[in-house]
Amino acid sequence: MIKNDHRRAARLATQAIERLYITMRYLFNRGYYKPMGPSGATMRESLLALKPEIYGSIAEDKVELNGLIYVLERLPYGIEECNTINLTADEGVQSTSIPVIIPPKRRRRCYRIDSDQMNIEITRGRSDIYDILTHLTFLFLESHKIAKRVVLDESGTISKEWNKIESFVQQEEATEKEIEVALMHLSNVLGRTYDEVIIAYRDLQSEQQLHRFIHTIYWLGKYAIDEVLKKEERVILFSPVLRERLGHHLHGEVWANNIKKHLLDNELCQKNIHIISANMHSVMNMLYAKQALKQIEKPSKKALFEQLSESGNHKERKVVVDYALKNGMELLSDTSGTNIDVQIFDLSKIDLSKSFFSNHADHIKENDLLIVMDYAFGEQAFETLDELLKPLKNEQQEVVFKMKVASISIMGKAGVLPGQKGDIMVPKAHIFEGTSDNYPFNNELTIEDFEGHGVAVFGGHMITVLGTSLQNRELLKYFKTSSWKVTGLEMEGAHYQKAIQAAAKLRGNISENVKLRYAYYASDNPLETGSTLASGGLGLTGVKPTYLITEKIIAQILECK
Repeated sequence: MIKNDHRRAARLATQAIERLYITMRYLFNRGYYKPMGPSGATMRESLLALKPEIYGSIAEDKVELNGLIYVLERLPYGIEECNTINLTADEGVQSTSIPVIIPPKRRRRCYRIDSDQMNIEITRGRSDIYDILTHLTFLFLESHKIAKRVVLDESGTISKEWNKIESFVQQEEATEKEIEVALMHLSNVLGRTYDEVIIAYRDLQSEQQLHRFIHTIYWLGKYAIDEVLKKEERVILFSPVLRERLGHHLHGEVWANNIKKHLLDNELCQKNIHIISANMHSVMNMLYAKQALKQIEKPSKKALFEQLSESGNHKERKVVVDYALKNGMELLSDTSGTNIDVQIFDLSKIDLSKSFFSNHADHIKENDLLIVMDYAFGEQAFETLDELLKPLKNEQQEVVFKMKVASISIMGKAGVLPGQKGDIMVPKAHIFEGTSDNYPFNNELTIEDFEGHGVAVFGGHMITVLGTSLQNRELLKYFKTSSWKVTGLEMEGAHYQKAIQAAAKLRGNISENVKLRYAYYASDNPLETGSTLASGGLGLTGVKPTYLITEKIIAQILECK
């Protein structure tokens, strides 16, 4: 009976995700909607039915603090002060004097147009839209919890606590006692303890606004109160240009052609290409940090990488970058709008004997090139890799050259289901959530490659989800315990593999024998309380698995004949 209950809960969660997916597409095509009005009802109801793990207590009366901080770090500063949010394409705003706002945990160009409107540029595909809309729906739901607690009756009487919070926000300076009093009033409004509120207050402090947490809660509550009492509803708009351009690979095509033109201009187009989707530090550090920082005594390789990963350590990181740029690495900073930078490593110019791969120094790689692309986001993974694997053509659509792709390696971060933060997952297939699509492949990386290194390793399948913010505990339990044998969830794997299979088996752009490597390190466990993405980042816990995966990928490339 318990098993059947789990299956029923998983089915209900699946249906809620499908409704959200369909509703978001409909609203996008419509061009606008009011999140707390009738047009946003399905979005709200589906999110409350789903109760995603990342949004914690979304379905309870108390305000969810961890989820709130997680969302605010991925949306532009000041968005809570705007009652109009406009999702646009790249439409030339960057050429104006309006300053750009980049959220700290999600690379999006955003612009505060005036006191009421925030523009968010969408250049990374539909996944970016789903991510933003679910985060905004969560914010608006939480804001109405605040309004419910401070609007005392139908006549619109506002609680004295709220009036005191408003007075605090309007004053320019505050004493320590005034801050503590404001936080105590806030704890009652939020339905949280003072200890919980003070932690959130400290976590959200910023250079722009010392009391950002208090101001954020005030503005969220203010607009919710206006919606309840004055019927002044917030609105989300989708620009006509965005609706016209979405799905046309405009940014991905420019991004990919910039890379291929660089290879052509620098006479690198006949090299064997090894594409790696990773970050902008681990491959570079593995190849160069040992020599670049040779004067610095380090007890171990792990200690060196941990020091380079520490926040604020800009000096040593710059030393490595400068050394790399003089010894075989080129950096292509993105100008296309994809927000995906690229590093190119010419192995013929790298002295492996001075790297952490000195035991591979006799593996001469005169004709091999590494192209390391920064992390894509969701469906953007298909757009960018699909375009990159195409031949470069001239204006007459004649093939100029076709890249000789020898291997494609994907290192990503993912949620693990059977383990914990810092573990490693080595998949054999990707399952695309919400569809019947699945992508089995031959993974050159194996569980055995990572055993004996002090890191837990799990094999199985990965599920590619529409968004990490839509994951439900019962649905994830089903994927973990059923015959699907899912070991983790991420957002790009199926999209990458879809592009690879199309390029190899349908279009003939790359060899069907191209070697594939997939490995993921666990950034969270959505089934474990206190270990979801909203609980915070990996910190130095992620250093060991990140560099271990990087080491195995590079070693296999160097050993490959």
